[in-house]
Order: sequence, then C-alpha cells, then structure tokens
Amino acid sequence: MTSQGGNSLLQDGQVFSLQNALIYCNPTEVKMSQMVLPCHANHQGELSMGQLLKWIDTTACLSAEKHAGCSCVTASMDDIHIEHTIRHLQVKPAWHQHDKDTVCVGHVVNIKAKVNRAFNSSMEVGIQVSCENLFQGKEWNVCKAFATFVASKQGTEKIRLKPFEPYTQEEQVEYSIAAERRRMRLAHAETIKALLLKSAVQEECNQSETVNVVPAEKTRVESVELVLPPHANHQGYTFGGQIMAWMENVATIAASRLCNSYATLRTIDMFHFRGPSQVGDRLVLKAIVNSAFKNSMEVGVCAHAYREGSEDSLRHLNSAFMTFIVLDKEGQPITLPQIKPEPGDGVRRYNEANARKKLRLDRKYIISCKQTEVPLSVPWDPCNQVYLSYNNVSALKMLAAKRNWVLDSEKNKVKLSTLEDGQFLSFKIEMEVPLEASTIFLILSDLTRRTEWDPHYQKCEVIQKVNDDDTIYHLITPSVKEGSKFQDFVLLASRRKPCAAGDPFVIAFRSVTLPTHLATSEYTRGEVQCAGFSILQQEDSQTKVTYYNQASPEVLPYITTDIAGLSSGYYTTFESCLKYIERNKNNITLFMQEHKL
Repeated sequence: MTSQGGNSLLQDGQVFSLQNALIYCNPTEVKMSQMVLPCHANHQGELSMGQLLKWIDTTACLSAEKHAGCSCVTASMDDIHIEHTIRHLQVKPAWHQHDKDTVCVGHVVNIKAKVNRAFNSSMEVGIQVSCENLFQGKEWNVCKAFATFVASKQGTEKIRLKPFEPYTQEEQVEYSIAAERRRMRLAHAETIKALLLKSAVQEECNQSETVNVVPAEKTRVESVELVLPPHANHQGYTFGGQIMAWMENVATIAASRLCNSYATLRTIDMFHFRGPSQVGDRLVLKAIVNSAFKNSMEVGVCAHAYREGSEDSLRHLNSAFMTFIVLDKEGQPITLPQIKPEPGDGVRRYNEANARKKLRLDRKYIISCKQTEVPLSVPWDPCNQVYLSYNNVSALKMLAAKRNWVLDSEKNKVKLSTLEDGQFLSFKIEMEVPLEASTIFLILSDLTRRTEWDPHYQKCEVIQKVNDDDTIYHLITPSVKEGSKFQDFVLLASRRKPCAAGDPFVIAFRSVTLPTHLATSEYTRGEVQCAGFSILQQEDSQTKVTYYNQASPEVLPYITTDIAGLSSGYYTTFESCLKYIERNKNNITLFMQEHKL
C-alpha cells in the first residue's frame, strides 16, 4: 500500500481509492497509445495495416502474460473488421481534417486489451482500437478483435492458468460469451465444409471471355523473408504480429494486381497459428485472389517456414483470408473485374471464398439484427446455424448479466422480477430446486414436453433436430384475447452445458424463419427475440433455475397481469414446473433414450 496526500493505491486488489472514491481497475488491462508517424504509413499515406496488427498483437500479448504470469504465444486472431482507415492526406495537415473516416499522420492510435476468460492453458483477450484527433478532441473506433493466447510450457511442466474472475457487468458478459466464441472457432472449419457440401454456393466458374475477366494467376504473389533478431519476440520466436504484417503485405500486392489500383483492407478472417518459427528461419509467404465480387475481393494468404541446410520440408505456420476493396477518388468502392480461377485448387478456393462470403453476410445480418425490426426472426439454414446458435445463447447470457432488475412479487420462494431497458420490458422468474443441475437440464431440454406443465404451450413438435445441441420446434399457443386466433412460433432451442465450474447450464430460445413453415392464415405468427433457462448448481444439491424472456408484443399479454399484481399465474405455472421435474427425476435414463438427448 502506498499513500500520497490522501490518495491510496492497492496494487494487487484491483480496486484503488482516490480522494475516498473507489475506482475499479481490471488487473489484466493493458493500454498502448502510438502516435502515427510517416514511417508507419504506406505510399498512400495510410497507416500500414501490418503495423497496426503488430501493435494489436503486442498489446494483447502483454495482457495475456499479465494474467498468466509467464510467457504466452498467439494461437489465433479472430475476424477483424476495419471500420475506418487511418490515413494521411497530403493536401491538409492533421489539424485541418474534419472527415471522421480520415485519420491523419499525427493522430494517436489507442489500443486497449484485457483478458475476457481463461480456460485450461489458453485465454481469450479482447482488443479495442480507436483513433484520437488531438487537435479536435475527438475519438472514434477503428476495429475490435478477439485473440487467443496460449501459455508457454516451462520445461516439461504443463501450464494451467488461474481462472479470471469478472467484476463489472461488461466483464461478466464478455466472460460468459467467450465460451460461445470458443465454440465458433472450433466449429469454423467444419462449418465451411458443411456449407460446401449442403448448400448451393458453388457458382459457375467458366466466365465469358471478356476484358473484365482477369486470370487468378496474374494476382499470385510469392515472397521470402529471413527472420532476424529484430523480428523475434522476448521468447526468441518470430513475433506473431510480424508474421501477420508480412502476410498483410503480400495480400495487399495480390489484391492490387487484380485491377492495377491500390487495394484497401477491410476484413480479415481469423489468423490461426499452427506452429512457431525462430530466428534464422526463412518464411515463404504466398497470396492469390481467390474470388472477386462486385465491390470486394477475397485474397488467400499463407506463411510457411524452412531452415537453410535442413532436410525438413516447409512447415505451415499460418493461413488467413483477407477482404479488400478499391476506392475511387471520391472514396467510393469501384466495380471489380471478374476472376478466372485456376483449374483444380483454384476452383476449390473460388468456391470456398464464396462460402466464406455467405457466412460473413449471414453473421453480419444475424448479429446486427435490431430488436425493433420486424420480423425479429432471421432465416435459418445449415450455413448460418453456427452463428444463429451463437447469437441465441449469447443474447440470453447478455440479458441474464444485466443489472437493475426489480423484484415485483414473490410467492413461496418463486420470484418475478422485471427490467425496463429503453423501450423493452424483460422479466425473469427464479426458483430453487433441490436437485442436481444436470438432472434439471435434461428434464427441461425437450420443449415437446413443456405442454405437460405450461398452459401457454398448446402443442409443440420437433421440426428438425439439427445436432445434439440445437433443435427447431413448431409451437402453438392459445390466444389471450377471447375469440382470437391461436398463435404459432418457430423456435430454435440451443442447449449448452457448463464450460467450466461455476457456469450455468443454458437452454436458449429465439425465433427463426423456415421456408417449410411460413406464416399461415390459420394462426397469428408470433416471435420470440430472447428467452430461455439458466440452471446454476449451488451448494447442497440445490439448483437455482431462472427463466428469462425479453418480451415481444406477442408475449407481453401473458405476463402483464402478473407484473401488475392482478394475478399470480406465473407462480401457478412454475409450481407446475417444479412438480413436473419431481415426477421425472427418477426417469433420466429413459428420458434420454426416448428423446435422444
């Protein structure tokens, strides 16, 4: 503890006092601020994206090592979308710039990194990059990224990371969703394969012979770099940020060759490091345009290493896919020529590029879909299933992490709370159940049996069992208003077991759209934007079961009388749920066999 003039700092306690005001400081947070100098800019006057990747990787690594207490290496870098370029215009000095999209030499790049969650030997680090105009006092976002770092072994001893304890609401949300992002990373390659097999994304590659068709071979780039001591990190391995910078360089050259104009990087699809390299290695970097769309193109880039005099073959270090655009004088994307892929692998890369574009569009639509838009549901197909499932679970976890819930009523330890967040009203119902969480999770997982305890479920049947974790249901509910038509819903139910001790079991629901089950005149189509169960194991075989619902107009009439205190229907429903769980607690094996859970 140090003290200066009444100000006190508690360095290892995460919280320090300044003039008797407690201020929280994340123990893993690292901040870096860099002045953009001419040496950081390319010939266009823009900050080199390779330089930015170096700064990002350095800041994230320092954060990871701050938590791990030992050396860490970059395992992967998630998708990065560049919101704004960092540019130096020759016409005016930095202090004359008024365009928010333009950041000049002399501005400051601010990078903040902090650990979101630690697993066994790896951890996720969240990175936020912004730019600051010192002369106008303005700051805006450049990009956001998530990186995975792995603790280096100390000799033969395997490192097991200490858990990261979230403190603020924001940290709790990121901590919870980090497990979902990890699932997406692990499923990414399989998602691409499934898309190519099941979806009609493969396009005809035999374009007509016109002046607007460019052979892919013309864009091929191959370069070699010798790893020198300045390229190594503090562990003696080639700095991951340096490898990413070299990859960005050859990718930019390939993209610029397509239409003989300078290309601007917009997105990066996950860097994945497959092995280390060291000083003295030669790195072979290859890039080629895989496919060109109307205003953008995908460049595939890879890095291999070899050592002179060694009989070992090339070692695959990293691969990534980068999306570029070409801007005209007004800063607008130009129409790009078509690409003619090479036979064999070129056609495969072309089709995979189209698949990745579809995934990017699906992901952007799913994750950016605003709750005020109608319909709330989004189309489901095998291509976007991973992202829909991710969005489904993460939305429920974000709702559960919100604070300022207000307890409206309680009866026999069943609590009803509400949360008014802007124009939205959410509610949660909590109860204690004297059973193991895993048992309750299995019993509540099958939505078709909810008709046994919930009077709002008239009929529920399985439309499609996607996999062990995701199922699509068709639900019919009675109308609240007498004489009105029944409502129907098409729901995606996503189940999650705990990723680690202290995590809850999760069953999340959201509406989706299926071409085989469109709205009909027989029912009024309803939509659920976010709902589900959180099932958390506590001490002495007690489990806290919480049901959440971010109420849409179709759902609100079922609960408003309870919130107003005019009814205790919520208590009756969940008392029935408790009895249902009690009846089925001894039939888990049969329950799993019957419903293939």
